[in-house]
Amino acid sequence: MSGAMWRSERAVVRFLQRRIISVRNYSNAGDNHFDIIIAGGGMVGTSLATALGKNSRLSSKRILLLEGAKEFSWTLQEGKYSNRVVALNPNTRNFFSSLGVWNAIEDGRYGTVRKMQVWDGLSNAMITFSHDNLIDPVAYIVENDLILDAVNREAKTLNNVKILNEAKIKGYKLKGHESNVNSVVMDNGNNYTCNLLLGCDGANSQVRKAMDVQNMSWNYDQMGVVATLHLSEANDNIVAWQRFLPKGPIALLPLADNLSSLVWSTSPDEAKHLLGLPNDQFVDAVNGALWKVHTTAGFVDEVTKAFDGFMQSLIGRSNAVRQLPPHVASLEDGSRAAFPLGFGHAINYVKDGVALVGDAAHRVHPLAGQGVNLGFGDAACLSRLLGESVYNGKTLGDLDDLKHYECERQRHNVPTMLAVDGLQKLYNTEFTPVVLLRSVGLQFTNALDPLKKLIMQQSAA
Repeated sequence: MSGAMWRSERAVVRFLQRRIISVRNYSNAGDNHFDIIIAGGGMVGTSLATALGKNSRLSSKRILLLEGAKEFSWTLQEGKYSNRVVALNPNTRNFFSSLGVWNAIEDGRYGTVRKMQVWDGLSNAMITFSHDNLIDPVAYIVENDLILDAVNREAKTLNNVKILNEAKIKGYKLKGHESNVNSVVMDNGNNYTCNLLLGCDGANSQVRKAMDVQNMSWNYDQMGVVATLHLSEANDNIVAWQRFLPKGPIALLPLADNLSSLVWSTSPDEAKHLLGLPNDQFVDAVNGALWKVHTTAGFVDEVTKAFDGFMQSLIGRSNAVRQLPPHVASLEDGSRAAFPLGFGHAINYVKDGVALVGDAAHRVHPLAGQGVNLGFGDAACLSRLLGESVYNGKTLGDLDDLKHYECERQRHNVPTMLAVDGLQKLYNTEFTPVVLLRSVGLQFTNALDPLKKLIMQQSAA
C-alpha cells in the first residue's frame, strides 16, 4: 500500500470517527434540548403547555414543562370545595373549550355568575351587572384544583409535551454572545437547552430576573382572606356580591345553591385577627361586613339621594332598588387562609428567545377577578402568534415575533391593571370629597346600561 493511499484511508477513518462522535453528541444533546421550555407550571403554565402542544402548527416542536411541585393528584369530593377559586371570564372559557378541558370542568362543577351587585359601604351607592344585558354569563367560579386537574390530564395526552415534576431550577443562562440557545441549569446537575424559554414562574419570577428587565411593583398593605361559606338559605345562588369597606372590599362568589366563596381584602392586622377567630365569630364578622351601616357625612347621603332622583326623572327608574345580600350561616371547617396582595408589571415581557407569561409579567389586585384571566389571555395569544411565526417560516423565539406578543398583551393588560389599581386606591379612603365623587360616579354608571355593557365586554376580553 502506498503512503498516499494509507494517508487517504486514515483520513477517511478520522472523518468517519468524527461523524460518529458528532452524531453521538447530537443524540445526547437532543435528549436535553427542547424547542420550548416552560419554567413554572400551575394553572397558567400547564394551560400554556397544553395550548402549545395542541397547536397543529407546532406539532413538530418538543416542549418541556418544568413543574416545581410534585405530580398533581386531585379527586373531586362531593360537597367539599377548595377555598381557592377563580372567576373565569367568557374568553377564558372559550380558551379552555379550544383545549378540550372545559368539558372536564363541566363534568366536575362550577358556579355561574349571572348578576353582580357592587356597593359602597360608606354611601350605599351601587352598581349592578346582569346576564340580561349580555350574551354570556358574567363569570364562572371554578376551583383552582379542578382547573389544574383538567389541564394537567390533557397535557399528559400530548406526545410532544414532556412534564418534569419536582423540577428544582438552579439558574438560567440566556442566549447571547456565548450561545445561540437558552440553558436551564438544574439543582441535580442536569442541563436543558431550548430555543425559546417561557417564564411562568410567578410574581417572584427567576426568569424575569435573569432577563434583567425592570419590574414595577408595590404592596397594597392588604391580605386576601379566603374561605368557603354556607348560606342560611338554599336558593338559586347566581349573584356575586361585593362591598367596598374602609379597609378593603369583601366579596361572595357563588359555588352552589347554598355555598359561596369568600374573598375579603383587609389590613394584615385585621386578616390575622380574622384567621384566629372561632368559626362562629368569624361568621358574625362576615355578616357584619356585609350588613353593618357605616357612619358617613350627612351631605353625602343627601347628594346621592338627590342625584338618584334626578337620574330617575331622566331614565324612568330608580338606582336605589337593590337586592339584599345573603346571610352566612356557617363556615366550612379548615377553609380559612390568607395571602398578601400587591401590584407588579414588567416593563418588557420579552427578550431574544425569552418571554414572560402570567404573574411573571404582571400581578394585580383581586378585586375585579382579572388576574388569572390576564394570564390565560397571555397563553392563548402566545400560542397563536408562535404558531403563525412557525407557519411563516420564522425562527422560533425570534425577537421581532415575540415583540408582537408583548405589544398585543400590554395593550390589553396595562389599561386593565391601571383601572383595577385605580379602583383600589379610589375606595381605600374615607376622605369625604372622594367618597362623594366615587358614589355619584357609581350612580351615574349604573344608570347607563350601554356603558355597563361596554365595561363587561372589556372585562370579558
